[in-house]
Amino acid sequence: MEPQLKESVSDGIATVVIANPAKRNAMSAGMWRALPGVLDRLAADPSVRVLVLTGEGDTFCAGADISTLREPGDEQQTLAVRAEEALAAFPKPTLAAVRGFCVGGGSQLAAACDLRFAEEGARFGITPAKLGIVYPSSSTRRLTALVGPSTAKYLLFSGELMDAERALRTGFVDELHPAGGLDGRVTGFARVLASRSLLTQAAAKEFVDGHVDRDSHWAEEARGSDDTTEGVAAFLERRAPRFTYGR
Repeated sequence: MEPQLKESVSDGIATVVIANPAKRNAMSAGMWRALPGVLDRLAADPSVRVLVLTGEGDTFCAGADISTLREPGDEQQTLAVRAEEALAAFPKPTLAAVRGFCVGGGSQLAAACDLRFAEEGARFGITPAKLGIVYPSSSTRRLTALVGPSTAKYLLFSGELMDAERALRTGFVDELHPAGGLDGRVTGFARVLASRSLLTQAAAKEFVDGHVDRDSHWAEEARGSDDTTEGVAAFLERRAPRFTYGR
């Protein structure tokens, strides 16, 4: 099978699958190049309320396809950073569902998601020190914000892999689930996210990610939306709300 990104949408949940099983779902240059376009399409789809990123089979992503790093120049890293930034900027909640290896570019993509749920036995690593590569500054800052300076240095200095339990303790992973339990939890939680107000989520995402001078923008968005009225009415009427922002 050719390396590819598979996408599907069901019940408000968009799923993007990294599929390159012959190389543990390593990202080829074409896959890095394609990801921003995939994300743009899904962001523009009003039926999409949440995005799940995962890997084909029993591995999330083993990083960039190392064979492409023999090529001159830094195109591969540039493509990876563009894809990572496009994922971080996705305007709806994003969730990485991780099993198996999540290494190098795989960890780069997982860190760019809003949340990361993992299966027991998953392994995480940032490995540029093994290849003599300078890890991008934007990726380093994102990693540091997640796990703190000490763990970021441990990962970047050594290139050693971190088990799922340590990833949970350090904050890289938000939830850890036993074998066989990840898919059900991811689907259930994604449905929860899809049922909530995208107005609240989109504003919170910008604020948490450090965007400044956006208070007036989101105040105006709130005034033009019926989500608050609907949310309060649904609470008082003891029913599920039907939020419409972004649809």
